[in-house]
Amino acid sequence: MEFATLSNGNKIPMLGFGVYQIPPEDTAKAVREAIEIGYRHIDTAQAYFNEEQVGEGVRESGIDRDDLFITSKVWMSNFAYEDTISSVNGSLRRLGTDHIDLMLLHQPFGDVFGAWRALEELYKDGKVRAIGVSNFSPVQVENITAFNTIAPMVNQIETNPLNQQIDVHNWLAERGIVQEAWAPFGEGRDNMFTNPVLAKIGEAHGKSVAQVILRWLIQRGIVALAKSTHKERMAQNFDIFDFTLTDDEMKTIASLDTASSLFIDHNSPDTVKMLSQFNVPRD
Repeated sequence: MEFATLSNGNKIPMLGFGVYQIPPEDTAKAVREAIEIGYRHIDTAQAYFNEEQVGEGVRESGIDRDDLFITSKVWMSNFAYEDTISSVNGSLRRLGTDHIDLMLLHQPFGDVFGAWRALEELYKDGKVRAIGVSNFSPVQVENITAFNTIAPMVNQIETNPLNQQIDVHNWLAERGIVQEAWAPFGEGRDNMFTNPVLAKIGEAHGKSVAQVILRWLIQRGIVALAKSTHKERMAQNFDIFDFTLTDDEMKTIASLDTASSLFIDHNSPDTVKMLSQFNVPRD
């Protein structure tokens, strides 16, 4: 496993197992199998409604809690100082742990300042060991940084071969903020798994398109979050530490960038309206 170093010195595994859209009834098994394969970084969120099952899978794995890196995220309806404190305590209870390795603000809307001050307090108390944001633009990250005590340590954003976030990545890296990639495969949109450029590179290394994408992200210094409910595919996604993409291959993949989201426009008022209608219980 390869690791990135957060601004507070903590290490984060470069390859994580994501549980977004895994039904609660399948989550514990998926997490247990991922840990059996070798994953040590599990990414969940309050809005995924499967934190409890993630905790169950972790306990069933038999792996010591200190050997795992668990991430969760506070949903917008829980933004506000007291609500965020309460909701993180709820996440701790559901996960069955006394600390969360990384807690993120899931979206850049709502009372992000009240929520961020709560994360700072929880970090100082040791209940969360690192704090960051998700889906924040550079302007929104800078806004949080400029008017608070602790700067975000992570920004988790959509990153894949068709939306490479090149300028954002450079900006984050200059400030020591680790970038994480959600939807690294674009959920297969725009025929990503059969993309001829990625397939040709994969053939040269005896690897799948998915493996090429994960390797490409890690070589850029971006934490990759892969999700699957099939054990053989989990294992394949994990098998990416025995090859390296060449500089020419990295440049070829860079040519695929459309610099546009495959999913959501966070600069649209309609997005704010849509997300604001989705509520997640605090505990």
